[in-house]
Amino acid sequence: MSRATLSRLENAEVSATANVLGRLCQAYGITLSRLIHLVEDDFPPLVRRSAQTVWEDAKSGFKRRIISPPARALAGEAMEGLLRPGAQITYEGPPRAGLEHHLVLLEGALHIMVDGASHTLHPGDCLRYQLRGPSRFEADVTAGARYLLFTV
Repeated sequence: MSRATLSRLENAEVSATANVLGRLCQAYGITLSRLIHLVEDDFPPLVRRSAQTVWEDAKSGFKRRIISPPARALAGEAMEGLLRPGAQITYEGPPRAGLEHHLVLLEGALHIMVDGASHTLHPGDCLRYQLRGPSRFEADVTAGARYLLFTV
């Protein structure tokens, strides 16, 4: 990523896409949720839905709700992902090598490429993996996809 792009992001001249945020997280070795909540010192034990952060990348068709935000004292975090029909997201690499994911598909269908392996998920399926290389998420062209992702 160029210095000019970083400067434009820092000065809020442009909005970051999921791909750009993924590259920033990869550079810093942290998850997107952790990047967003980095300044928090403590964590509330109960996180009401109305207090959960929602971020949307209209360009890629990806909406992310941070269900259980990261905290310095806790290792895991949880998020809900919503991909509109036919949406695709590609990440060049993980924010941190070996990041553990547990992805549970709730609705629709989702095709995932993880470290060169291809997986198609249907409602109720759980894909568990440690992320070491590039990944790609492709939602069903008619139903889209809604899933929960737990990271450790």
